[in-house]
Amino acid sequence: MTEYKLFIDGQWVDGGESMEVTNKYTQEVFAVLPTARKEDVDAAIEAAQRAVPLMADMPAYRRSEILGRAAVLISERKQDLAETIAIEAGKAMKFALAEVERAISTFTLAAEEAKRVHGETIPLDAVPAGEGYFGFWLRRPVGVIVAISPFNFPLNLVAHKVAPAIAAGNPVVLKPASTTPITAVKLCEILESAGLPRGTINLVVGPGSTVGEWMVTDPRVDKITFTGSPPVGEHILSVAGIKKVTLELGNTSPVIIAPDADLDLVAKKCAVGAYYNSGQVCISVQRIYSQKGISDPFTEKFVQASEAMVVGDPLDARVDVGPMIDPGEVDRIEGWVDEARAGGAQVLTGGKREDAVYWPTVLTNVDPEMKIVDQEAFAPVASVIPYDDFEGALEQADASDYGLQAAVFTRDIQRVFKAIKRLNFGGVMINETPAYRADHMPYGGNRQSGLGREGVKFAIEEMTNIQMVAIKLED
Repeated sequence: MTEYKLFIDGQWVDGGESMEVTNKYTQEVFAVLPTARKEDVDAAIEAAQRAVPLMADMPAYRRSEILGRAAVLISERKQDLAETIAIEAGKAMKFALAEVERAISTFTLAAEEAKRVHGETIPLDAVPAGEGYFGFWLRRPVGVIVAISPFNFPLNLVAHKVAPAIAAGNPVVLKPASTTPITAVKLCEILESAGLPRGTINLVVGPGSTVGEWMVTDPRVDKITFTGSPPVGEHILSVAGIKKVTLELGNTSPVIIAPDADLDLVAKKCAVGAYYNSGQVCISVQRIYSQKGISDPFTEKFVQASEAMVVGDPLDARVDVGPMIDPGEVDRIEGWVDEARAGGAQVLTGGKREDAVYWPTVLTNVDPEMKIVDQEAFAPVASVIPYDDFEGALEQADASDYGLQAAVFTRDIQRVFKAIKRLNFGGVMINETPAYRADHMPYGGNRQSGLGREGVKFAIEEMTNIQMVAIKLED
């Protein structure tokens, strides 16, 4: 068991009561670190506030160098970081390694984008009131950023908050998920080694009800970026005050399969999209709408692909599906599946558990009102739902309070553009599952799925303010 500390104002410091971090597969404690007290949170925000002018004045090439060096150091520690993710998050090693690779890309992209934070001129004389004026606007750092990240991507979703903040010239106070904080600790070690100045990255851990609340309500904070559940996002908006806020929230990701799709390919892609990280991904495949003429053969292939997923210890390189984040989450999804079964749903495969592991599960005969369809499952469970016509499938897919990402598999360009026009989602993936994300694309949701966009360039826009300059020219 290893002991870690908080990182505040360039120092590794003790805090309050110790918090245990477990191996999610064995449930054994492998690390401890202190919970932040109110005075620790105050010290972290104060340190970040002092660093605001330092970061704002840091030249772009210098910010780029630090971010680029961080990418190199992440690459050098790839195996250690992946093992940490596999242990504390329960993510299969193959996907943990992929997450580290994505974090390298995210920091590399941020290093590039740090050199592109600029504005443009405005022809003020386009209106009579602008005659005799010269105008341009700039992007200026917003100030102190609070970043609250989830457990399911303990490295790359931290990277998507921290790297753009640094690229834009902002100091950060980071609160990783209490179940997976050690990866963030190691990232802070890397950023310190990369040359990030004192006070520009600060790490505190603890419950959202205390540590998170202190952070988001503090008037010294200029921007909040949060990934998590819709209820918590709604609460943040209600208490934050006048601050910039980005929210990445939930989804009930739909997939529509047209009759012309390659069913073997779709079945395999949907199995990975539904079950990697035990389905604990906000864009995990959850609702699969298959046209009635192909529904039976697709379902058979999807069940086969689901049963081919290897379940077990995430540190085993052969494993595809490890444990969920805690046994309580297994209890929850087990209850949802049992409720669906009692309502007439059929479990074609899975529907069983072993400690913190829930087997990949395929359901049919579900109703739209069932929790397993209507609410975010966040578990390795997917439902296959037959449909009559494509227009009806689009209507069913869009019948959700959420709107993060959706997917359509078809070779018909007319169907593609119908889907793009009809689906009110932040992203529509064609011939790919909704679980697809490239780290430089704009990523975020509509409706209850959140506010704002991530993806390095777009996060930088959220983390800067536009400053307009108008200069009266001499007559």
